[in-house]
Amino acid sequence: MSEPTIEQQLESSRAELARLRAGLAAGLTPEQSKFLRGSTSEELQADARTLAVAFGTSTARPPSASGSDVQGHAAGSLGAGAARYQREHGLDENGQRPQDARPPFHTTNYHMENH
Repeated sequence: MSEPTIEQQLESSRAELARLRAGLAAGLTPEQSKFLRGSTSEELQADARTLAVAFGTSTARPPSASGSDVQGHAAGSLGAGAARYQREHGLDENGQRPQDARPPFHTTNYHMENH
């Protein structure tokens, strides 16, 4: 059996791309889109809609795993998120770390020696 020509490969790739575009627009997965039939984009879109109805798919995407609700927390407001961040990082209401009352290098066992 002979290998397909470049033109045949190009036509096959174009047909696959058209099936994918029509299927994804109708809410089908790439695997489901492989079964679409038609020679024009209109025929492929019509077949995709029919297949989507048969599978009960919708064009709405499922919610992604991002945001505050990923770890099981209820989604809150931006202010609630800022307050939580301040609590967890020891910040005051102005977003600043509390000032220590002692000098930065003060320890109980540090003494300066005079030479």
